[in-house]
Amino acid sequence: MSTAVAEEEKTKLSQLEQLKKITVVVADTGDFESISEFQPRDATTNPSLIYAATQNEQYFHLLDKVLADQKNSGLSGAAQIEDVIDHLLVQFGCEILDIVPGRVSTETDARLSFDVEGSINKGRQLIKLYEKRGIPKERILIKIASTWEGIAAGEVLEKEGINCNLTLMFSLPQAVRCAEAGIELISPFVGRIYDWYKAANKREYTGAEDPGVQSVKEIYTYYKKFGYKTEVMGASFRNVSQILELAGCDLLTISPDLLDKLSHSYEPIERKIGPNRSKDAALERLEMDEKKFRYLFNDNAMATEKTAEGIRKFAADIVKLEKFVASKL
Repeated sequence: MSTAVAEEEKTKLSQLEQLKKITVVVADTGDFESISEFQPRDATTNPSLIYAATQNEQYFHLLDKVLADQKNSGLSGAAQIEDVIDHLLVQFGCEILDIVPGRVSTETDARLSFDVEGSINKGRQLIKLYEKRGIPKERILIKIASTWEGIAAGEVLEKEGINCNLTLMFSLPQAVRCAEAGIELISPFVGRIYDWYKAANKREYTGAEDPGVQSVKEIYTYYKKFGYKTEVMGASFRNVSQILELAGCDLLTISPDLLDKLSHSYEPIERKIGPNRSKDAALERLEMDEKKFRYLFNDNAMATEKTAEGIRKFAADIVKLEKFVASKL
């Protein structure tokens, strides 16, 4: 690169900097160095990311600290392992909150995805642990799968002032039910929707025709048209194109490798979606009760399969984390 070109690029904004002007950028990682480097407002984690982080030597000290702090908890067996993991999730969350100015999402156990009371109790417990550490609940989002039961649990927690992030979101019925339940934020999974359609139809999708992109645009438009306060955070991206097609969304949670690509590109980006563009959309309000939700969700093969697969994968990573913690006890 010539000196002149290098100097010109310094005066331009990277795509990441441009994106931050119209969308809240969130880091989708448990890696503190990446979060520091890209300076997002918020960060999200999940069991897979936390498990991966615990396998990295630079984070061993966090587990060691939790084990030392909890050794006199009086618990044993499965209860002791669960207690250590709850504290470990909160430890990671607190470390992340030292870096980001906004919020962190902390996920409940995926095995509670069909257990309303279990999800509520886990959400309360995680908030209690954060508050013991001096973290106000406004800086935490409790992450729960977008099952009927998960959304019902989120509705109760929201009424208690505990904000939730409803994840594993693949369809408009899930999104509508979340909005009606007063959920703070939802995470529609762009990349996993794209994966399903690519495999099912044996073809590539790019730009605005990407089914994952279309799903988020539909949800975003529905929310803005009907005045719902629930924030839309596109998640699970496979490429930069998907991110740029959603420029203007409330939030986008992005992995470090894609944040890096955005930070090294200086091509101009344009706002693709916004509240004003949604008001005149030709959409009808979807009336949603449990029977309607279950039927429409079941009728969507992609949403049904990807939600179930996501719960299985997150549950498997919780089991791996439990085994790892048990080996250290």
